[in-house]
Formats: sequence, structure tokens, C-alpha cells
Amino acid sequence: MSRNKADVAELSPVDGPGYVDLFAPCAKYTRAREAQAAGVYPYFIPISGSEGTEVVIDGDRKVMLGSNNYLGLTHDPRVLEEAERAARQYGSGCTGSRLLNGTLDLHEQLEVELAAFVGKPAALVFSTGFQTNLGVISTLVQRGDAVILDKLDHASILDGARLSAGTVYRYHHADCAALERTLQRAHRDLPAGGKLVIVDGIFSMEGDIADLPEILPICRRYGARLVVDEAHSVGVMGATGAGVHEHFGVTDECDILIGTFSKSFASIGGFAAGDESVMHYIKHHARSFIFSASMPPYAVATVRACLRIMRTEPELRERLWRAKQRLQEGLDALGFNTGTTATPIVPIMVGEAMRTFMFWRALFDHGVFTNAVVPPAVPEGGSRIRTSLMASHTDALIDEALEKIRRAGKQVGLI
Repeated sequence: MSRNKADVAELSPVDGPGYVDLFAPCAKYTRAREAQAAGVYPYFIPISGSEGTEVVIDGDRKVMLGSNNYLGLTHDPRVLEEAERAARQYGSGCTGSRLLNGTLDLHEQLEVELAAFVGKPAALVFSTGFQTNLGVISTLVQRGDAVILDKLDHASILDGARLSAGTVYRYHHADCAALERTLQRAHRDLPAGGKLVIVDGIFSMEGDIADLPEILPICRRYGARLVVDEAHSVGVMGATGAGVHEHFGVTDECDILIGTFSKSFASIGGFAAGDESVMHYIKHHARSFIFSASMPPYAVATVRACLRIMRTEPELRERLWRAKQRLQEGLDALGFNTGTTATPIVPIMVGEAMRTFMFWRALFDHGVFTNAVVPPAVPEGGSRIRTSLMASHTDALIDEALEKIRRAGKQVGLI
């Protein structure tokens, strides 16, 4: 028997006594709309054209200081040529998971090349960096185990820990004494369980570096394995650009290395690298790997082309670091607070969220594209403008950006 609209309305659970409307919090969320109404909303800005260091938005040119394109390879003709060649040979996508029909010879070749590059026996390529952390952590950490995180670890690490069946512990950022106390507590709570410590190699909102030489002995004292997420450090740190583990010379001591292709590799995807038996286990158990469509061919070809360039052109990293130094020294000289950064991620500390939005808008109007970062991405009171450099930023572009940042900072009273 069919029901009319009135009957269906009467059966709606939100009208019944004692029920709570699941959608009620959606209508109560006003923070983004308030920023939109004030004309300072800094997110989901549509870019209509890009040359890497410069973008076009609503017909206006902006200096791009908000990209993770550290080596400036997104527009490299060699990279684009390889991507086009792969698309013509393999098509636009794999239309399936790696487990079933979505593994190409390109995927396996890339895994061999990545393992050799980061100095590990084996590697496994995922569809995104986020899925890599979800899969690795939730697969390895089981009920009765402990997963220990730096409080400023990336959201994908926290979500991977939450998806696991283990107990999650967090310690104060970059505080190795707190890490040791947390491991002691985890051992008391779960004496029969395994322990996994996870840190970002470079922390994406601060620009500081995990102190692996201090972290590793603490992990070993408590029988903990160490995962280092090198998302922002591959291509940036180390003698060959392999990451923070290479920078400190502790590759063998780090148990698993995580990376993403959405930054220096100018593409999308992610990878894990470690012992062959561990990668084999993850390959056959990680749900975010088994049940996701695989990286499209052109994306894999892009990563392989970037990896070849990364290996053979160390001058790109040298240019990146010179650009970082020029921008940070300029910001410091103007009186801005750039925090504790030691990498090409250079934050401008502001403090209050709405003031950060206002500063972002002033920068945008003056012609500089940056990232406004507010809680929960950073702690309360730690809102900031995040800038990041590329190897392709010229001195002239950096100086132009500094002058525009100076004007915007004066406008909002930061300097």
C-alpha cells in the first residue's frame, strides 16, 4: 500500500518524542559563514590558472606562497610529458583496486625505485598519503597494543590511530621527556602489547623537525617501533632528498617510512617503506589499500619522473633552501614572528583566529596567496599564516612578496 506525503512526514523520526535530529549540528555551525559574511573566508579559493609560483584567481595574478610544490616540478615539461605518455598507453585510470585489476607494471616499478631511494628493502604505493597512514597504523596496531603520537602529528596519523584497535596515547609536541613518560605509562597499562611511536619528519604547520637521534633510543628502551612520516621532507631534507631519516643518518633504525606524492612529487598518492615482510603483511591486510582504486597511470608516471629529477638535480634543493632563507630573513627583519621553523615551511604567527583571517585577506588583496591555519589544525591561540617556498621562487618574486606582506602586516597592525 502506498503512502502519501502526509503519512511519510508523520513518520519522520525528528518529529517523534525523545528523538534527536542527527542534522541539528549542521544548522548550528556558523563559524565559516561568519568569516564569509565578513569577507575574510580563506578556504576553497578556486584557482583558474597556475604557473607554479604564480596563480590567477578571478583574473588577478597572485604570488603563490601557499603550495607544497617544494621542488617546483608541477609544471616541469619533462614531468608533463611522462604523465601524458602514461595516460595514452594505460588510459586515464585503473578502475579498480591494486588487489584485483588495478596493479600496473608502473606501480611495481615505482615501489622498487622508492624503496631504493629511501634505503628500505620494500615499499608499497597507496592511492593517497592520508590512506597510507590509515592503512599502516590501523593494520599494525591491534587490540592490547599502544600507539603513541606527538600531539602535533598530522590528522591522518591521528585518524589511523583511532581506526586501530589499540590504545592511543599522545605526548606534548617535540618533548622527548614526555615521550619517555608516555611509553612508561603505556608499558604499565599494556605490558603484553606492542608499541608503535609515530612522528612527522617535518611538522607541517610549524616547520620544525623531529629529533630522531633523541627519539630512537627512547623507543628502543621500551621495545617500541618507530614510524616517520616524511610527507614534507622527501625532496627537501637529506643529502639526496630522501628525508629527515637521511638527514640524521638513521635510516636503518627507523622501522617504517611514510611519504606522500602530493608535495615534492607533484602528484597524488602515498607510500610506505620498510622490511619486506611488514610491507607484504600490510599489502594483504590494509583496508584503505585493498578497497581503494589504485593510483591512475599518469600520477604514477609523474612521481617516477619527479624521482628521477630529484636524484639527478640536487641544485633544486639548494635553490629551495636559498629561497627559504631569503623569505624568513626578510620576514624576521620586518618584525614578524616566524616561530621555530627550520625548513621551507615558514609560518607567520598571529594568535587569534579572526585576526589571522583578516591578515590572510589583506595578503590576498595585495596579491599574495597564503594559507590561514586556525584550530583545530593548530592549538588554541596558535593561529598563523603558513607560507612555503619552492625551488622555482626567484629572488625577485620573494622580494615582491615581502613588500606586499609588509604592507598587509601594517594594515592589520601586526608590525
